[in-house]
This record gives sequence, structure tokens and C-alpha cells, in this order.
Amino acid sequence: MNAPTTPPGPAAATGAHVFKREMSLFDAMMIVMGAMIGSGIFIVSADIARTVGSPGLLLLVWIITGVVTVIGALSYGELAGMMPHAGGLYVYLREAYGPLIGFLYGWTTFLVIQTGTIAAVGVAFAKFTGLLVPWFSERHVLTTVLGLKITAAQLLAIASIVLLTYFNMRGVRTGKRIQGFFTVTKTAALTGLILLGFIVGANAGAIKANFAAFWKASWTHMASGQIASIEPLSGLLVLAAIGAAMVGSLFSSDAWYTVTYIAAEIKNPRKNIPLSLALGTGIVILLYILANAAYIVTLPVHGTPEAADVIGRGIQFAQFDRVGTAAAEMIFGGPAALIMAVLIMISTFGCNNGLILSGARVYYAMARDGLFFKSTGTLNRRSVPGTALVVQCVWASLLCLSGTYSELLDYVVFAVLLFFVLIVSGIFILRRKHPDWERPYKAWGYPVVPALYVLVAAAIAVDLLIFKAKFTVPGLLIVLVGIPVYLVRKRFVRPSAAVEAAADETAAD
Repeated sequence: MNAPTTPPGPAAATGAHVFKREMSLFDAMMIVMGAMIGSGIFIVSADIARTVGSPGLLLLVWIITGVVTVIGALSYGELAGMMPHAGGLYVYLREAYGPLIGFLYGWTTFLVIQTGTIAAVGVAFAKFTGLLVPWFSERHVLTTVLGLKITAAQLLAIASIVLLTYFNMRGVRTGKRIQGFFTVTKTAALTGLILLGFIVGANAGAIKANFAAFWKASWTHMASGQIASIEPLSGLLVLAAIGAAMVGSLFSSDAWYTVTYIAAEIKNPRKNIPLSLALGTGIVILLYILANAAYIVTLPVHGTPEAADVIGRGIQFAQFDRVGTAAAEMIFGGPAALIMAVLIMISTFGCNNGLILSGARVYYAMARDGLFFKSTGTLNRRSVPGTALVVQCVWASLLCLSGTYSELLDYVVFAVLLFFVLIVSGIFILRRKHPDWERPYKAWGYPVVPALYVLVAAAIAVDLLIFKAKFTVPGLLIVLVGIPVYLVRKRFVRPSAAVEAAADETAAD
């Protein structure tokens, strides 16, 4: 029998409720851009500056991140156009490697990647709300449960996740309108901040200091909020520092692929998903690089934590790592903190809407294949996976109580990189296994560019295992724990025909 020209999706939904294709190319771009732009671009450059210690390397970290992200988006375009099904990356991995690897991605997405990102963004939203309403401060401890301090900020983070979940349960039309409004607003605000940074905030002293040591690399090690040591960097240590510094930039550039999860609700998905990936990631990465260039012309990279003003603290020691706020202070003066707090609140709220909207589709697709709770594989009367949205909300809310923003950030990135390597490698596998499948878009620069992406992403993942083992090793263990969970579930729950077919094909190969 000849191979089918169209790959199978998850088992079809039953009943009167089916996904509705209501999202245009613009809506898909808003998902890509909105999910990427959160609070990271306003915060993580401080940690990057401490790790690499050089204006040139600070920009290089963001440029490398941008290249990796855009290449990934261009590569994913082939898979998205070929398999425009609900669940996105889960479906690609299932078809390339079989149901076990697909399950491990879905398992990790639920436990760490999607819900962890939702929790981290929710915590960031609450943190900046606390600047406007001090009652929501992270220091306002309400109670202690089993040794965990429950703060007002954590409760606000959870409340924002619950509210956005409720909105998205009302239908994809409601979700896309919220996404469009917040993404346009924060993109315009970020663009304005960049322009004002160059025009109003430019500081001759900062520019002179930064260009005098543009490539002089050093790693500033911290202990209890103070400088423990400053390590000059050269040779391979520079590469190691760049890799470690990319935790923050990768997290800030993450989640662009979530648009693939909602493929079943996008008009003309074979064309619009690849286009939204390319255009959305390209625009955001350009804004990120320009934002960091604006930081460099307004603030010196080097500083000291004890300094009394934003110039003295520099990018490295911006108060609470709020580099965006420090740069805004050079532009707006006193009201800068409040202006940036509002901007970041808008940014994070819109970011989480896209993450919440899209993530539930992964669990829906898994459930249709018999690999997740059965109830999450149903659509409510508004044609969205309501139960999956609720389950995602509950777990993300629990994660809000589990750790700080930086811990959740480190926890997510390694798991993401691990599957990025597998997914782009899947392009090579699927071209061999299923050469007759329809490919409306083919990965740009194949095979060289996708292979380069795999090598770079793998190198960064190894670097993180070495230099950020405290967080990356537990992330790896969560992926591996999924193997016995899958085997147990396989024994007691019969998978759908789609999963069995994938397994048969894998065994045959």
C-alpha cells in the first residue's frame, strides 16, 4: 500500500462540538508575539550582563538567541504545514518517533514547560503589580502552609491565571480578542521605549564606558546579594559563559511554537502557521536586540550593587534586576517605575493569555490518543477543551507556590531545548519515513540550517547541564520519570488507532 499523502492527526472529536477555524494570520501572529513578549526582556539582561560582563557579549547573547529562534521557527514551519492538527509539537514527535516520545513531550509540557512558564509569567505579573499596589508585595506573607510561605503576590498570580482560564473557556473568539488587544498594546509600548531610549535616554558617559570595554568579558559571581568574585573570561570560558547566560534570553524568546498547538482553529493552517512563525518571531527578535542596544546607550553595563543611582548600579545591578525600569528612569525620571510596572503588567497578562489558550490543546490531543485524562479530550459547548483548561489552571496555580521566578525560568529552559533538538531532528526522520506526505512549506536551508540548529541547541543544553545543574538535572529527571508513567498507562488504557499506527510504523522501521 502506498504511503498516505496527508499524515494522521489525533483521533477525531465526537459529539456536536468541534474546533472552529476562527483565527486569521494576524491572530496567529498575535499568539506567537504575545506568548514571546512577557517580562523577560525587561529583566533578564541584568543576569546576562553579570555572566558575560561585556556590552558586546550582551548583544551577542541576544543575537545568537535570535538566530536560534528564527531558524527554529523556519524549521518548525515544515512540520506545521505538513501536520496542521491540534497539539502541534506533540503530534510532530509522535509521528517522527512514536507515541512514547510524543507522550514524554506532553508529560513534560504539562508538568514543566507550559504550566511552569504560565506560573513564572503569573508571578512576574504579580511582582510588578506590587509596585502599584504594595499589598501585593512578595514580602507580604499571608500564611505558612507545610513550611511554604504564601504571599499576596502568589495569590494574585493564581487569580490572574484563573481569570484568563475563565475567559478562554468562553471560546476561541474571546481568547483571540484578548490576545490581539494586549499584544498590539505591548508591542507599541516596547517600540516606544526603544525609540525614546535612543532619542531621549542616550547618556554620553554610559556610551563611552561601554565602548571602552566592549568585548572585555568577565563573570561576576554573587553570594547573598553581594559580589563574591569577578572572574576574567577568555577562550572556552567565554563560550561557556555565553551558553549559561542564554538561559534568560531563551526563556524570554520562548513559547513562539505554541501557535502550532491551535492549528485546528487557524484558517488555512498550512500557509498561515509557517507565515505566523516566521513573521512573529522575526519581529520580536528584532525588538529584543534593539531594546538591548537602547539599554547600552542609556546605562553602563558595569556597576556595583551598593550604588545609590541607576548609573552607578548599571545594567548588572539594576534594582531587582529591572533593567527596563532603570532605562526608563533615564528617559522619564521619577515616574519611570510606575510606567514600567504598567507596561510589564500589560505584557505579562497578554503573554499568559496566549500560553493558557494554546497549552490546553496539547492535553486535548494526548487524551484523544488515550495518553492523558479522558475528560481532557472533550470540547465544551463553546468548542474549546474546557476540562483541559481547568486541569492546566490547577497545576500552574500550584507551581506558583513552588518557587521563585528565576527557579521556574531555569527549570523550563532545559526541557524545552531537549525537545527542540528532537523536533527539528524529526524533519530529517519524517522526510525519510514519509517522503510522499504533502509539504506546503519546506524548511529553509535544508539540510544545513536545521542541522546547525540541532547542533547549537544541543551544545547549549549540555552547557546548562554543566553550569546550571541544580535546575536542569531535575528537569531531565521529570522527562525520564514519564517513561514508567507511559508504560503503566499503556498497560491499562488502550490507545487510539492513530497511536497504534504510529507505533506499528516505528517498529517496522
